[in-house]
Amino acid sequence: MLARLHAAIAEAGGWLPFDRYMSLALYEPGLGYYANSRRKFGTMPQQGSDFVTAPELSPLFGRALARQVAQALSVTGTDTVIEFGAGSGALAEQLLQSLDALGQPVTRYFIVDLSGTLRERQAERLARFAPRVEWLDRWPDEIHGVLVANELLDAMPVELLRWDGAQWLQRGVGVDASGGLVFDDRPGTAHPPVPEDEIGAFIPGTVTEIHPQAEAFVRTLARHLKRGAAFFIDYGFPESEYYHPQRTGGTLMCHHLHRADPDPLALPGQKDITAHVNFTGIALAGQEAGLMVLGYTSQANFLINCGLVDLLCEADLAQRGMAHRLIAEHEMGELFKVIGFAPGEGFDALGFSAGDRSHML
Repeated sequence: MLARLHAAIAEAGGWLPFDRYMSLALYEPGLGYYANSRRKFGTMPQQGSDFVTAPELSPLFGRALARQVAQALSVTGTDTVIEFGAGSGALAEQLLQSLDALGQPVTRYFIVDLSGTLRERQAERLARFAPRVEWLDRWPDEIHGVLVANELLDAMPVELLRWDGAQWLQRGVGVDASGGLVFDDRPGTAHPPVPEDEIGAFIPGTVTEIHPQAEAFVRTLARHLKRGAAFFIDYGFPESEYYHPQRTGGTLMCHHLHRADPDPLALPGQKDITAHVNFTGIALAGQEAGLMVLGYTSQANFLINCGLVDLLCEADLAQRGMAHRLIAEHEMGELFKVIGFAPGEGFDALGFSAGDRSHML
């Protein structure tokens, strides 16, 4: 991985924009974090994993989400689910099981995932649902169904910007005299993250992110989603919190063996690199491309609206303890948000029936 990065930096004239660096470190075939055979998902570092996602934490996550998916399938008259970034396949397994149990089975479950090794693990886990499950290499020309994506947007490469007191500099990656990877900030053409009249509130040295790739993904979704809905679950904030002047270090972070660190230049290819989501930017990208924002709320509100409390009542003590982390404010409940989209006029989505925060975007 280091050799590939050094070659890419040399090919780029000694300076690689950070989003390109992040793309290589995460997705370079066979070498990048999501493209190699290293285990990613698990509950303990002893397993060799780096982090846990909600579906691995508790199957009640998928069972609750399935109620929203079932409603969306019914309202839109569709029978297809498409999942982007399916990880270990745990969410797909939970949704397929739960939708069958709810009497809203899907005819086709499409998975789009860039990682060949993860595809293999997904195929093994979902073998009993064949031939309904199919892997796609690109967007379908038209989507008639429900799209779900858990922790997808945060893994899309971001541009890094630093405010030096006079201008926003674009952060890139270079190589120092000893051959080590180093940050190198240069004047760039990136769009400033805040209006000009708000820049004065920022402290020189502030570093933050902008998300052109994630926003482009949502615009692409708008072109392909003809009938149905889309739900994104991820950690992040509305713009007013994301670009608050006190957030001087941005949100970029890495995960390795269940520990977080702020250095994306160390151990490239061996750890996750991620940034929180600016949900205002995501909402505007969808809206401007013709989608209706169905709602925006915390993961806790969303799951409770989808019947998680009833599911907890049926669970044993151990299952309740793990599922509680999905809604606890100091765990995933508040940091993680859910945003929904639909083409046309939309519908009253179950997951946003109480506690909708769309007005905060």
